[in-house]
Amino acid sequence: MSSERIYLDYNATTPLNEPCKKAMIETMALCGNASAVHAEGRRARSLIEIAREQVAVAIDCKPENLIFTSGATEGASLLLREKNISCAEVEHPCVSHWCDKILKVSRKGKIRTTNLTKNAVQLANSETGVLQPAKEGLYMSDIVQLVGKVKFSFESSGIRSAIIAAHKFGGPQGIGAVIAKTDVEINPQIIGGGQEKGYRSGTESLVSIVGLGAAIKFAKTQLDDGVWAKVEELRNLFEDELANSSPRTIFVGKEGSRLPNTSCFITPGWPGDMQVMQMDISGFSVSAGSACSSGKVTKSSTLNAMGYGKEQAECSVRVSIGTKTTKREIQAFVKEWTRVYLDRDRRVA
Repeated sequence: MSSERIYLDYNATTPLNEPCKKAMIETMALCGNASAVHAEGRRARSLIEIAREQVAVAIDCKPENLIFTSGATEGASLLLREKNISCAEVEHPCVSHWCDKILKVSRKGKIRTTNLTKNAVQLANSETGVLQPAKEGLYMSDIVQLVGKVKFSFESSGIRSAIIAAHKFGGPQGIGAVIAKTDVEINPQIIGGGQEKGYRSGTESLVSIVGLGAAIKFAKTQLDDGVWAKVEELRNLFEDELANSSPRTIFVGKEGSRLPNTSCFITPGWPGDMQVMQMDISGFSVSAGSACSSGKVTKSSTLNAMGYGKEQAECSVRVSIGTKTTKREIQAFVKEWTRVYLDRDRRVA
């Protein structure tokens, strides 16, 4: 059993990166409403616009096409509500809730689009890490898991709108953004003082917005420096060592393009929720699906859509690592997982 907690659930949320933490602490000392015209208000407004520019630079979009929201869930609602958009079962619930789930998915996790102007397609799946190609004219994309891990240009992609969430790339929880071309219709759902050009009224969460900007700027620097290539090497080592311990284990999406940090694996006969609980007791944080609601272990519609049976899907676990994950932590997990796995097999036998 590990003597310390080892966090291997970065796709659920990430620790605040240091530039983000520093920027947020400094901003907490300031007073000023960004809608006010006095010096303090102008200072707050300036910080918001700096953050907007930082996001725009990181994902290559125009600052004026960016709307700050409380997160990706709100962003999806702004873009998809009453729009008659289609998606696949692999989408996050904040997207699939608003869509007709008719798009088909291959065994490798690739989504077959029908009418791009009426389709929503995530570019990176949170559970399996499977990557989709960006297609010109696609109405909307969830790029929450992609940002900060894989190089991406909104302008070059040809996608018309997208959503992001800060806590997936080292920023604070509860803040995100919509990126939308000027011809994308957005129907405001929060009406009031007209902030964010009237698309999202309410006094801006200054500290969180500053944190988002600082986090994405640092994440882009890390990505440009090649940090995620090293993370991918560590993920591959993890899968190799786990496969040596359990040849029956299936690694979902391994034959295609995936996020560099994500491993979704199925160990037949060992339910994923039991694995999560047993590893949690041993000091390791992993998950058995996407983090959609408090205390909820979800059954995988993603794996079902990819053609895995109910029993297989229920035996899946996701390990998602980050830039601070070490080889020692990975090996400690594999060692403990193997111990629990072999002990379970002996008891079952």
